Amino acid sequence: MKKEKQIEDVEMNLTDHLTELRKRIIWTLVSFVAFFITGFIFIKDIYQFFVRDLAFDLHVTSPGEIIWIYFTMASIVALIGTLPILSLQIWLFVKPALTPKETKVSLSYIPAIFLLFLAGLTFGYVIFIQLILPFLLSLNDGMFNEIFTVDRYFKFLFRVTIPFAILFEIPIITMFLTSLGVINPVMLVKIRKYAYFVLIIIGTMISPPDFILQLVVAVPLIFLYEVSIILSRVVYRKKLKHHREFMEQDFEDDEYGS
Repeated sequence: MKKEKQIEDVEMNLTDHLTELRKRIIWTLVSFVAFFITGFIFIKDIYQFFVRDLAFDLHVTSPGEIIWIYFTMASIVALIGTLPILSLQIWLFVKPALTPKETKVSLSYIPAIFLLFLAGLTFGYVIFIQLILPFLLSLNDGMFNEIFTVDRYFKFLFRVTIPFAILFEIPIITMFLTSLGVINPVMLVKIRKYAYFVLIIIGTMISPPDFILQLVVAVPLIFLYEVSIILSRVVYRKKLKHHREFMEQDFEDDEYGS
């Protein structure tokens, strides 16, 4: 009878978790759709923002490109707008399993995730407009007639900016994994040279084949990794301090109990 009761409790607990997970997913999807519709409504303003600094006109070669730019722009808006909502829903889902202190600390990650993503997008866009695009155009030197299509231009733009937005999340991811005990600052220092190598490769893939531009792209990524190590040390020290205090308290309780 007791065993059946335990099985029933486990099944109810699993059902509650699945219900809660479905609720969080629904909220996230509703937010994505809402931001997607918003992006679709203001697509002309968004498009004008991206082309206002261009010294050339963009062309379309098929009606499909017009539909593509509408859906792509609206999707980018929806992705940016939904990111903090998604982070909040994940936090609400795991909140019951967190201590009050962990709840407070993890909640601060949500605005940081959003702001770092925006910072990465902005940095990538500035690098693209100010350095990468002028460099590539300078290679023409009057040899070719330039015809830029909407499809090719924005695919190239997103290829540069989106990776930066993701890579700018490295410090937050590092702090989170350190708090979980998955990584620690000693490990990050140990694999530093391999991390540099990977980041330089990513910088090479994002930027044109020019040493100066590749250096401009790679240096901020390496800087982000160094910041991640510093933040990991901060989190790790706090974690060790909390563990020591817990052990001391536990020892005192045992002493008084005996």
